[in-house]
Amino acid sequence: MEPAEITSKLKSYHCCVVLPTYNNPKTLRRVLDGILVYTSDIIVVNDGSTDSTKDILSNYPQIIQLHQPKNVGKGHALKIGFKHALSIGFDYAITLDTDGQHFPVDIPHFIVALDVSENKNILIIGDRNMNEADVLARSAKGNRVSTFWMKAATGLKLQDSQSGFRLYPIKYMKDIRFMRSTKKFEFEIEAIVKSFWSGTEIIHVPILVLYDMNERVSHFRPFMDIARMVVLYTWFLLVRLFYITPRNFFRKLKKKGLKRFIVEDFLRHQDSPKKKALSIALGVFIGLSPLWGFHTIIVIFLAILLRLNKVISFAFSNISLPPFIPLVLLLSLQTGNWVLGIDTHYELDTVLDNINLIQNLKSYIVGSIVLSISSALIFGGLGYILFTMFDKKKVLVHD
Repeated sequence: MEPAEITSKLKSYHCCVVLPTYNNPKTLRRVLDGILVYTSDIIVVNDGSTDSTKDILSNYPQIIQLHQPKNVGKGHALKIGFKHALSIGFDYAITLDTDGQHFPVDIPHFIVALDVSENKNILIIGDRNMNEADVLARSAKGNRVSTFWMKAATGLKLQDSQSGFRLYPIKYMKDIRFMRSTKKFEFEIEAIVKSFWSGTEIIHVPILVLYDMNERVSHFRPFMDIARMVVLYTWFLLVRLFYITPRNFFRKLKKKGLKRFIVEDFLRHQDSPKKKALSIALGVFIGLSPLWGFHTIIVIFLAILLRLNKVISFAFSNISLPPFIPLVLLLSLQTGNWVLGIDTHYELDTVLDNINLIQNLKSYIVGSIVLSISSALIFGGLGYILFTMFDKKKVLVHD
């Protein structure tokens, strides 16, 4: 697309450029001039610069300037810029760094990607090709750490999770509650994770990158910034295990209904019968094990670790939902007594009357372990037979 066409598209999508900057006097002017080729809808957030940034910006009266009294961090500056952009009617915001590593000539890539996408609730990240580009070792290392944790926390397989050259769908993000503490580079991680969890599509577009050490001033501090990222990712991983995965499971179940959910997400899932059966076995084993209060986090963690079907594993771990707990306790106690040779029998009414598990702890633990293992083998075996039969039937239908 020609610059004039890009300008028109930016206007039609109500898209501006939000530019956080802090002490980048050598490169700021070049970045601004490059952006002005396409649009004058620029919001510069001067994050407490102590150099000649204000003097440089005084030569650009056509752009919006938000000067902060002191330096807080890139995340804080982005939040301020997005809030202001929304307040004056913008729906999208392109961001790029002012240290000279990004090229404004790549702006058309983001607009073209937005234009061709049917889904307009989309967050587009510039891929710097960190594996091949001539980049700093610490930048490549930080990106690898961030990308690994991103996959663990969300399941997203991104190539470049740290790139600051992005197009944000700020109109769709306005109801997302971001943490007050994410004031620095980690906000860009939070923006990806929470946008993805709220239903935003995340994609990449290729971009150029330049690391000129003669003029570039980076404010990324490897140890502290990576440490903050890891802490944030750890929190997101816990949120995913305890809240996001169960939430998505029940939302999908409610939306599709039980019959359609079973057919589409269990029977027709692309996983092999063996993987589905092992997923059932894992879910049943954890669900019947004496690990009350930790079933969800353990089953999802193991499903991820063993590369099994998380939906199936989580579904079958709910074999010990509250309505079934008395029956599970009864079967565990009876099984334990049988294994230990104890001639004591219980009734369901006895369990419902708050049986003293401390006095029967040995029977309960032994019984629950035996019950969980045997039930996992039985349910897993039956599942394998069912899935194998269904796959064969599916092949015959297609033939």
